[in-house]
Amino acid sequence: MENKRTNTKNRKKHLPKIVIYPIKHSQQRYDTAGDYFKDFGGKNLWWFHISKMENPDYEFLVLIHELIEWYLTQKRGIKEKDITLFDLKNVDSEDPGSLKDAPYHREHMFSMKIEKLLAKELGVEWKTYDKSFDKLVYEKRLKNADKKR
Repeated sequence: MENKRTNTKNRKKHLPKIVIYPIKHSQQRYDTAGDYFKDFGGKNLWWFHISKMENPDYEFLVLIHELIEWYLTQKRGIKEKDITLFDLKNVDSEDPGSLKDAPYHREHMFSMKIEKLLAKELGVEWKTYDKSFDKLVYEKRLKNADKKR
């Protein structure tokens, strides 16, 4: 029986190409400060959209969280499509990944631990950082992420 932590089926020889792209929060696929998805052209290219925030340290923290979460979910065979569908079904939740039934709950929570450690190292007050997400305004439009697939 294969351990979920060491799923070797999904192991690649090298990391894929990664594009990190800071965008206006209103341009996210849905109301999230960090998003990752595979290039729609089927290339081995992953996009990371990070909402522009008031402090570049905040953007960096979101990015690191997303990178760790993404790598762990890929390694463990959790599909990005399942993550996105779960997030869309739970848009009323402040943090869908923290919900126990999230397919990426474990990976999200581990990423948050690293994010908190890094925030401390950067001198970022966690409560202030956490409140900064309330300032991000997402215009609800007909942006259904799974329709792009």
